Amino acid sequence: MCAVTINELNPNVEVVLIEKNDTLGKKVIISGGGRCNVTTGIHDSKILLKKYPRGEKFLISIMNRFSPHDTYEWFENHGVPLKCENNWRVFPKSDKGSDIIAAFNKIFARHNTKVLFNHAVTSVNRKENGFEIQFKDMPSEIVDRVVLAAGGQAFRKTGSTGDGYAIAESLGHNITRLAPSLHSFITNEKWAKKMSGLSFENAVITVKAKKTYSEAGSFIFTHWGISGPAVFAISSLIAFEEFSANKPLNIYIDLFPELKSSELEAEIKKRFSINAKKTLKNSIGNLIPIKLIDVVGEELKISETKKCAEMSKKEIAAIVEWLKHIPLSIVGRGVGDEFVTAGGVDLAEVNSKTMESKLCTGLYFAGEVLNIDGFTGGFNLQAAWATGFVAGESIAK
Repeated sequence: MCAVTINELNPNVEVVLIEKNDTLGKKVIISGGGRCNVTTGIHDSKILLKKYPRGEKFLISIMNRFSPHDTYEWFENHGVPLKCENNWRVFPKSDKGSDIIAAFNKIFARHNTKVLFNHAVTSVNRKENGFEIQFKDMPSEIVDRVVLAAGGQAFRKTGSTGDGYAIAESLGHNITRLAPSLHSFITNEKWAKKMSGLSFENAVITVKAKKTYSEAGSFIFTHWGISGPAVFAISSLIAFEEFSANKPLNIYIDLFPELKSSELEAEIKKRFSINAKKTLKNSIGNLIPIKLIDVVGEELKISETKKCAEMSKKEIAAIVEWLKHIPLSIVGRGVGDEFVTAGGVDLAEVNSKTMESKLCTGLYFAGEVLNIDGFTGGFNLQAAWATGFVAGESIAK
């Protein structure tokens, strides 16, 4: 985005795009399950910025300059029709992430942008009037300005191996603490692993750490724990919390966030009354999945042969409490499956109006290499497009 912005605003500038891989946009193409969740359909800036646990204030002016609406228009004007789905996620109408990269390639071809594939940067050195970029097994390049947009260290197979942090540090910048974000959790409970594949569209997940965090959305049980959008959001909020098998972190899942406990209790009592001669499994089997009802019985020590008419008030209250606060202890993060890296180049050292370094004139930043990260839903790509645009516009001027 930075390169094409320079191309279009000032075609006289020679732009060199350096790519470690043999093709462009590997991470972009695989995002959104291959469909590429380009941006978000959320246009209210206050709601939008709350989707960034890190970088919210820094992004205020940047999102004003290149908002999700601007992103939508930009891609449509460059030959990629988009669609906004019910969950506010925006995708190409073709459902092909490759169409996003094709739009950039067309502009590069039109402006004779020099794209250097298979060029791994080993160092960037400040010179009197610019920078020398050194490569592994390639001649170095002398340039006037450098934009560092090397990503974080998530999805390492796409080339995001954290190289940008070392380059930024070599040019005088501080890197904040780094941690994986937007990932699954490993749980301690054996029963949770038996629920693998069981998903819920509407739940609230709460974590009690240094602060209490709650996120609503869908989630799924996996063979190692839990995953899904609500889990990813929580993982982002507690990216820097420490927990392990020896020091687990307690989380709670509410499967009925739309009902008060009293309302859920009334519904269960009603079903028990209608199905007085039936067991727990046969009376509320259409309220929650039968596999999970078995767990309720085991956890609360309710016999599977016990009839509904025999249930005590205490047992009914316990069932309600469990379904509204399913207790799980998380003991680890899903290693290697994180979508983004929390942390990065210290934002206090970057001018948000231009994306230029405050410490090293001529050095600019864009994307995930910065201490900016958002929830799933197109927010991280939106931050990438927006910071790239602002950097490109600044350089073009």
